[in-house]
Amino acid sequence: MKPILTRLLALFALTLVAACGQDSKPVAKVEGGPALWQVQRGAFDGWLFGTIHVLPKGLAWETPAIRDAMGASDRLVLEAADLQDEQKTLALFEKMGRSPNLPPLEKRVPDDEKTALGKALADGGTNSQLLSGYESWAAAMLLSAASQQDLGVSQSDGVEPVLIAAYKKAGKPIGGLETVERQFAAFDTLPESAQSALLVQTIHEAKGMKALYDRILTAWGKGDMEAIAKEDQNGEQPDPVVEEAVLVARNRDWAKAIEPMQGKPFIAVGAGHLTGRENLIELLKAKGFTVTRVQ
Repeated sequence: MKPILTRLLALFALTLVAACGQDSKPVAKVEGGPALWQVQRGAFDGWLFGTIHVLPKGLAWETPAIRDAMGASDRLVLEAADLQDEQKTLALFEKMGRSPNLPPLEKRVPDDEKTALGKALADGGTNSQLLSGYESWAAAMLLSAASQQDLGVSQSDGVEPVLIAAYKKAGKPIGGLETVERQFAAFDTLPESAQSALLVQTIHEAKGMKALYDRILTAWGKGDMEAIAKEDQNGEQPDPVVEEAVLVARNRDWAKAIEPMQGKPFIAVGAGHLTGRENLIELLKAKGFTVTRVQ
């Protein structure tokens, strides 16, 4: 699986938390700890933390370095602070993801993909009739979420809820680099050809979801960004239109949002945004920020 889908799946799981398992057994601490950077320029002296949005229950990822950075920071900055508002997120998904008179899902994929589509639907416990009312990007999200059911992970066990609870307890403000509407718009404005390509890739990758997640979780727990980036060498190439809209353009927007900031923000974004072409770290360096790996 390509990292683009890995990154998209983080959003899928947040959008459709009910689709994810909640009964996994507690697991041990991560090895080494997730990647953390200090970011500095002028009056800006903050941190950049790569997250995984959904995790197994009980994973102890808060290392001393992460806790120290959280304690020294003056605020939390997430991808989209309002993404934690499940009711708002689901309402937006339904509003933006549905359209009238859409063709059946089977007619939106090539003939040689129809069998694979049927298997992915059956394996995920869903069906074409249910998903055909959604635009292709939204159907891909729902199909991907369905394929995550056996992962034993949930959004409520992810990094962001822990961070939000800690900053609320400390009385520190919480903001976002964008809105959940902007996140969905990245998909909703894709041409149908790109949406169809995303749907086909989701079909291909559904069967390998658990193996992929296990690899990414292990690499994330070690802070092994090279291993995460190495996923770029595996699987099929992402559609360039999707990659540009969903990853690269958003990374550019985030770098612009960070540029005027001052103080000591703790910025937490999906780890996938910190590798690959025009990743957030490289974009910040290009704007004159000093980015130093501290864990």
